[in-house]
Amino acid sequence: MQSRESINFSWIVTLRWGAVVGQAVIILLVHFVGGIALPLGALFAILALTLVSNLACQGMLRRGAPIGESTIDVVMLLDVLLLTALLYLTGGPFNPFSFLYLVNAALGAVVLRPARAWTLAAFSLSCFAVLFVDHHPLALGAGEHAHHGEDSMLVHLRGMWVAFGVTAGFIVYFIQRVTRALAARDTELASARARRAREDRLASLATLAAGAAHELATPLSTIAVVARELERQLAVNGTPETAEDARLIRSQVARCRDILDQMSADAGGSTGETAAVVDLATLIEDAVGGTSTRDRIQIRTSPDASGLAVRVPPRALARAIRSVLKNACEASSEETPVTVAVASDAAGIRIGVRDQGRGMTPDVLARADEPFFTTKADRESASGMGLGLFLTRAILEQLGGRLELASTPGAGTTVTLVLPPTVVSTSEDALASTAPGSR
Repeated sequence: MQSRESINFSWIVTLRWGAVVGQAVIILLVHFVGGIALPLGALFAILALTLVSNLACQGMLRRGAPIGESTIDVVMLLDVLLLTALLYLTGGPFNPFSFLYLVNAALGAVVLRPARAWTLAAFSLSCFAVLFVDHHPLALGAGEHAHHGEDSMLVHLRGMWVAFGVTAGFIVYFIQRVTRALAARDTELASARARRAREDRLASLATLAAGAAHELATPLSTIAVVARELERQLAVNGTPETAEDARLIRSQVARCRDILDQMSADAGGSTGETAAVVDLATLIEDAVGGTSTRDRIQIRTSPDASGLAVRVPPRALARAIRSVLKNACEASSEETPVTVAVASDAAGIRIGVRDQGRGMTPDVLARADEPFFTTKADRESASGMGLGLFLTRAILEQLGGRLELASTPGAGTTVTLVLPPTVVSTSEDALASTAPGSR
C-alpha cells in the first residue's frame, strides 16, 4: 500500500510535468504572438533544470525509494526558487503570473504539516518581495516597458486574467485529485484493518477451540464412562425409560465432542496448512463428495476453467466450499438442486454456489459472515454455530481472494468464492497431487 507521502509526491511530479509544458507554451506565445521580447535562452535553461529535477523525482517513484515529507518539502522549495527565477527575467512583480506563488502555498497546505506549510508560505512571500527590489522589466513593442503606459496596463490586466485562470485550474485539479487518491487509500486502509481484525478473531477462535477441546476432553470422557456404567445398571435394575435417558446422555456427550472437534478443525486447521498444487476439478469433487447431499448438487464448469490447477491449502479450501454447500442444501428443500458454477477469467477463478431457498433480507445479508451469527432455527448441529461463512471469508482473504454474497428474499442466495489469478498454476505437479481428503 502506498504511503500518504508517496501519493502526494506522485501527484506533485505529475503537476510539475504540466507546469513545464504550460510554462513553455506561455513563454512562446508571449514572445512570438504577444510581441513581448523575452530572454528565451535563460528561460528555457530554467525549464530544463525543472525538467531534469522532475526526471530525478520520477526515477525515485519508479525505484520505489522511500518518500518522506522532507523530500516533498525540498522539491516544493525548489519550485519556488525556479518560479522566482522565471519571474525575475520576465517583469518581476509586474508579471501577472506571479499568481503561481499561490499554487505552491495551496499545495503546501494540503500535503505538508502546518510548520512546513507555513515555512513554504513564508519562503514564497520572501522570494516575491525580492522581486520588488530587483528584476528585469519586460519590453513591450518599440522599447516601452511593460509596466508603463495605458497599453501595458491593458496587457497586464489581460495577463492577470489568464494567470488567475491557470492558477485556479492548477489548484482545483490537483487538490481534487489528491483528495480522491487519499480517500481511496483510506478506504483500502480501512479494508486492511477489517481484514486484520477478522484474522485476529480467527486466531482467537482457534485458540478458544483448542483450549475448550483440551479442557473439556477429560470431564466429557468421565461423563461418557459414568453414563455407560449407569446404562448397564439401569438395563438390569431400572426401567426402559431411565435406560433410554442414560443412552441420551451418552449421545449428547458424543455430540459435544464432535462439536469441539469440528471447531478445532475449522478454526485451527485452516490457519497452518501448507499450500499445494491441486487440480481444481478434484478440489471441487472432494468438497462436494464430503457432503451428505451429493445427489442434489449439480456442478457446471465453464470451458475456460477446465483443466486448471490451483496452489492453495487444499483441505482448508475444500472444507470452506463444503461449508457453503451445506448451508445451501439446508436453505433449499430436499427436492431442489443446488448449483455449483465454476468459471475463470482475468480476475481469477469464481466458484458460485446457488440455492433456491427463501433468501436473506439486506440486514441479514450484511451480517451473514459475522462469527456466531446464524439464521438457522435448528441449532442441533455443529453447522448451526454461524462460523461457516466467517471462516470461508478468512481463508479466501489469506489467499488474496474474496467472498461475495448476493441474495433476494424469496428467490435464493448465491455465495461466490473468488480466488485471485495468483493461485492459478499451470504446473504439471497437479497431475501427481492427491485429493485433499485422501491425505
